This record gives sequence, structure tokens and C-alpha cells, in this order.
Amino acid sequence: MISFARMVKLAGVASVLLVSVPNAGQAQADNGFPFGMEMTMDVPPQPGSKRIPNLEIGDAGEVVLELWCKGGKGQFSVAGNTVIFVAGAMENRNCPPNRAQADDELIAALTDAATWKRQGDAISFIGTRTLRFRLNTN
Repeated sequence: MISFARMVKLAGVASVLLVSVPNAGQAQADNGFPFGMEMTMDVPPQPGSKRIPNLEIGDAGEVVLELWCKGGKGQFSVAGNTVIFVAGAMENRNCPPNRAQADDELIAALTDAATWKRQGDAISFIGTRTLRFRLNTN
């Protein structure tokens, strides 16, 4: 038989667990891959341009890329901290050669990334080169 004092104590512990579980879920969600979100590369604009590359990632990993000049689609596949990016067809806009080359290098670096990590609103794709993005939270 359980005493009344023990029941009150167990009820208190259960209340604390119920209150903390939603907060724990939120903390875990903040560390997950940013499916359904948009992010901007953490770099200054190139000289003569205001554009900064951004990725809009869908709930299933589909991505719309707007780069220095080019735009297109791709797909992210994620398992744990492992990431695979496959670029789709890119729209060849009227780009100056230096921006077209920067876009090609960015796509190659995303394709080369093998892992990713998240620290708050900062997302890093890590391969031979690390690419840093910031989640658009506004």
C-alpha cells in the first residue's frame, strides 16, 4: 500500500516531468535539420551585387537554390549528421563569368559536403570546404 505522502511526492515528480517534456522536445527540434525552412549563406555580397545565396528547403528535402546569379533545384537526403546533396538543373541566367564560376563552386561544395551540423540558427555543411548558412527566422 502507498502512503498519502508518497502519492503526493510521485504526483509532484510527474508534474515536473510533464512540464519539462514539451521543452525538451523543443530543444531537440532546434538541433534538427532545417526541413521546411529558408537559409542564407553567411557571406557578404560580391562586389557590385546585393545578392547572397540562399536555400529554401522543403519538408521532404527538396531545395530551391538562388545563388550569386544562377538558380535551380536540388535535393537533400539526411541521416543523422550525414548529408547528401544532389543538384538538379540550374537556370543559366545572363551571368558575368566570375559569378557563374562562384555559383559552380558553391554547387560543387554543397555536393561535396558529407556532414552537417547545427548550432542554433547556424547551419554548416562540411566537406573539403565548410559552408555556413543562417536560418531566416523573421
